[in-house]
Amino acid sequence: MYTSTPTGEVVGLSDRIVAALSGFVREPDSRNVEYTTAPFTRYEPLIYALLQPRRRLRTYLHNLGNYTLLPGSTLPLVGQNHFVRSDPGNHYHSYIERTYGTRVVTASIHINVGIPDPELLMRACRLIRMEAALYLALSASSPFLEGKATGSHSSRWQVFPRTPEIIPLWESHAHFIAWTEEQLRLGTMQNVRHLWSSVRPNGSNRPHNLNRLELRICDLVSDPLALLAITALLETRLISLMQDPVNLDPLHASPLSLDQLAEIANQNEAAAARDSLDAELIHWQTGSSIRARDWIEALYSSGLPLARQQGFSCFLLPLKTLLREGNEAQRWLSHLKQGASVTDIVVQSIEDLAALETELERSLGLEQVA
Repeated sequence: MYTSTPTGEVVGLSDRIVAALSGFVREPDSRNVEYTTAPFTRYEPLIYALLQPRRRLRTYLHNLGNYTLLPGSTLPLVGQNHFVRSDPGNHYHSYIERTYGTRVVTASIHINVGIPDPELLMRACRLIRMEAALYLALSASSPFLEGKATGSHSSRWQVFPRTPEIIPLWESHAHFIAWTEEQLRLGTMQNVRHLWSSVRPNGSNRPHNLNRLELRICDLVSDPLALLAITALLETRLISLMQDPVNLDPLHASPLSLDQLAEIANQNEAAAARDSLDAELIHWQTGSSIRARDWIEALYSSGLPLARQQGFSCFLLPLKTLLREGNEAQRWLSHLKQGASVTDIVVQSIEDLAALETELERSLGLEQVA
């Protein structure tokens, strides 16, 4: 997340935050800071795990000065033309700054789902790669750069550099290992972490020891309940894949080659970055055009019975509100059309996020916890 003043000026504080608070790590640019929730097998603990670090961070920022947290996934007002290094001596950070500049100075959500079977993980990566645009459509929250609307609902995904430039749908774990080793040899990846795709396999010793799928396409989702709804939709798709791999694994369920499917996935991601829920996408199973909103509605309807069986359907329900009222980018752009300035919208979003967290903390009883 970005740290900022209440007026939306993003301020680099990550080196101080990481030194003072456990559980936070720095990004190459000091204006945003990252925290990670522990793995859980139930959704209820994740609400607390998402809120409590922010609560600690807000307290620290308040004590440090007049600082707060900024929603959204891009620098909305100023600062896109320069890098603010968090660790000047880090050679990998130097490479990132030199190669990509501020294209990588973004904020986002990475959703990890444990899948210890490597071949099942590869199947899951293939399916979610083909549907990753839907999660971007739900989460888009970066319509502004340098004080202006860019024309894209996710400016972050429009500018963020997919690396390497060509990323296939891997046929097997062995294919993923061989491909990764080839990229490292060619220098298109600097290390095993230097794989920046909408979805990737992850684990303690990549590419060999893998244990989870990492969905990386989502913009920053400020509302924890909306984030858990997006996560619940992802889980229903993975459960569906395990129950019906023949019809849901793109390797077997499409007449197109994996290279053709990868190109469709890239096109869909670009369309979702522009228009999010209103984007016209290509359905990977039928080849027909479908609006992102309608595709998500269909997946919600088919996934709800599975979520009920697994006991997490209540966490899926906020998707209906999100589809009806729009994602953050769409709501902000609506205010822009009504005459609000970008600065007004940014300032109000800062206040709204703080109020949302306070209300959630109150409803969960966190304000009673010292």
